[in-house]
Amino acid sequence: MDILDAIGNTSIARLRRVVPQDCATILVKLEGENPTGSLKDRMARAVIARAEDDGRLKSGDTVVEYTGGSTGTSLALVCAAKGYRLQIVTSDAFSREKLDHMAALGAELTLVPSEGGRTSKKLILEMIEAARRLSQQPRTYWIDQLNNEDSLVGYHALGDEIWEQTKGTIDAFVHCVGTAASSRGVATVLKRRKPRIEIVVVEPAESPVLSGGQPGPHKIEGVGIGYTPPLWDKALVDAIVAVGTDDAKEMARRIAREEALFAGTSSGANVVAAIRVAQRLGPGATVVTLMADSGLKYLSTDVYGRR
Repeated sequence: MDILDAIGNTSIARLRRVVPQDCATILVKLEGENPTGSLKDRMARAVIARAEDDGRLKSGDTVVEYTGGSTGTSLALVCAAKGYRLQIVTSDAFSREKLDHMAALGAELTLVPSEGGRTSKKLILEMIEAARRLSQQPRTYWIDQLNNEDSLVGYHALGDEIWEQTKGTIDAFVHCVGTAASSRGVATVLKRRKPRIEIVVVEPAESPVLSGGQPGPHKIEGVGIGYTPPLWDKALVDAIVAVGTDDAKEMARRIAREEALFAGTSSGANVVAAIRVAQRLGPGATVVTLMADSGLKYLSTDVYGRR
């Protein structure tokens, strides 16, 4: 067994104290159990393996990617395990822990400055352009996660795990949208198993572009890129919920204190949205969402840092 075999097969747990009375059961998949503490380990393993299989990536090549941190850390894990050089384009908008973790695993970082430490459409586009320039070097494979359909395959197993762990009793799946790969990959599997299942996606209230609103800066790391991601498939989505940054942060703190589940801001947003769905569906239904990553990635931020 090598470290990449430790990816997946994460636990699922029931929320008890933050859930109001008279609403559906809410289960959370603990993706922080993956080796880097993030569900992105699943896609990183998949995109590298598929590129190797068809010859796009060969021994001695360099991997390049833009990332808010979790994808970069996951790619750094896979590249370290397989012996590839990795160049990452990221930003000061993302937590110090993420940047340090990528570097510790051997990634070479290029930092693009943000506007006040917030994620915005402008920042994402500048990061993509910087990665595109790096990708023009010889013997370089650019992951280009926003356009890479290989990442979808990495999340099919996550959908299968949710189905098996709930014994098919799931009524709704709720998850934030960044690249849209994880929500789409899981939804594809669950809709095939149970066509009437409700797929609810979550976006920052400050940048509600999927709901038809205007883009804006926000502080929910890893989601809400400010425009509709290329992998977005509206046909798989039944509802969109907007959650504000402050509400997402406060819920992340609450689930740490009250549920003993230590996760990041997008996980807080997932739970806020899952509670809204669970209240609408009522007792007897089951809602599943993700603890997308570990709170250890955010200790220096105002989510958990001393305020």
